[in-house]
Amino acid sequence: MKRVIIIGAAGRDFHNFNTYFRHNNEFSVVAFTAAQIPDIDGRKYPTELAGPNYPDGIPIYAEQDLEKLIQEYEINTCVFSYSDVPYKRVMEVSARVNAAGASFMLLGPNDTMIKSNKPVISVCATRTGCGKSQTSRKIIELLMQEGLRVVAVRHPMPYGDLVRQRIQRFASIEDLSFHKCTIEEMEEYEPHVVRGNVIYSGVDYEAILEEAENDPDGCDVILWDGGNNDFSFYQPDLSITVTDPHRVNHELSYYPGEVNLRMADIIIINKIDSASPENINQLRANIEMANPKAVVIDGASPIMVDDISVIKGKKVLVIEDGPTLTHGEMKIGAGTVAAKKYGASEIIDPRSYAKGKLVETYKTYPNIGALLPAMGYGDEQIKDLQATIDAVPCDSVIIGTPIDLNRIIKINKPNTRVHYDLQEIGFPTLKEQLKEFIIQKHLTGVKL
Repeated sequence: MKRVIIIGAAGRDFHNFNTYFRHNNEFSVVAFTAAQIPDIDGRKYPTELAGPNYPDGIPIYAEQDLEKLIQEYEINTCVFSYSDVPYKRVMEVSARVNAAGASFMLLGPNDTMIKSNKPVISVCATRTGCGKSQTSRKIIELLMQEGLRVVAVRHPMPYGDLVRQRIQRFASIEDLSFHKCTIEEMEEYEPHVVRGNVIYSGVDYEAILEEAENDPDGCDVILWDGGNNDFSFYQPDLSITVTDPHRVNHELSYYPGEVNLRMADIIIINKIDSASPENINQLRANIEMANPKAVVIDGASPIMVDDISVIKGKKVLVIEDGPTLTHGEMKIGAGTVAAKKYGASEIIDPRSYAKGKLVETYKTYPNIGALLPAMGYGDEQIKDLQATIDAVPCDSVIIGTPIDLNRIIKINKPNTRVHYDLQEIGFPTLKEQLKEFIIQKHLTGVKL
């Protein structure tokens, strides 16, 4: 029996274990390692989820201890299982593994995708922050206009009690509190539930799929709402990948974003309204090289704000979506665009005012710049976020993250939220592509 370590970040790693290793008697998974997300090592993948082959559960260690773990546990194979990393980093980890004597493995779609008995549309991306969320919302709206009942399933973010998080259903704002969601989780779930959509997430995606297919509100189509730039956990009948011309060439140099680019039936070039023509043209050339058969849709994510007067002529603090700034490496978000568009006099740099764990975040991701990531993976980080906002000497705050941050913390300065949705430019359109999908899957005749 080969001894295995799964290298992950509390998401794809658990799915790879569940689908490929849990009942595979050729392997024994000795440990997980954790990266990217703070404070997720030191836990166990519990026996309730790991199954009878693992009566003591599986320990989770910090990735920095990888070589020591390979030696100590006499590991044969290490399986790389997290997303949105440059190829150089993937191969650096591979070199560490090989130098310690073990083999290095990447699992692919055929070994990890689950087949649904409902039609599945997957929405994935080439990087974190390309615009998957607004694309998913747009697709759901278009399908609902045809009288179809859509259930979304979100890529995992299980940072708490893994047994309690095995299957999570979100249909209301109250469900976010019930499941003790982090800010990152709320950023993904809240925009769905406030629009009346049901969304599932959790740890065990085979069990989640069964629940979603039999949702009490009905289900005609499953929509996979991807995380980072990971590929779908479910076998898609229609694969959509969102790209970002602000980070051109990343679609060919980040894992596993290029997998999504090459597998896609439809590729959306988002943010055309704010990217340079040179970057857009280069992205088109890269798409043509990698996936010439894909349908390419041009799109934008125009912004709206609740109160322009909070921005115009003011010294502002800009809060952006956390993962987009950290491992997504974006230097500009919706809040930054709003600050420039509506005439802020200055964007105040919050780094010298950072408190607690946010100090560590800026050290780990030194290229974030003069923006505040909405980090909130636990109560301590949420308190540190509020303390940092309190300390920044600004006139007002621009909230570029997708949730109502005022519901989570008390902001002691005037503030306004930024909203954005996907807007298609020209033809082809998602609507006409979805019409073809509905016909192909014999979903016609269900319009309410």
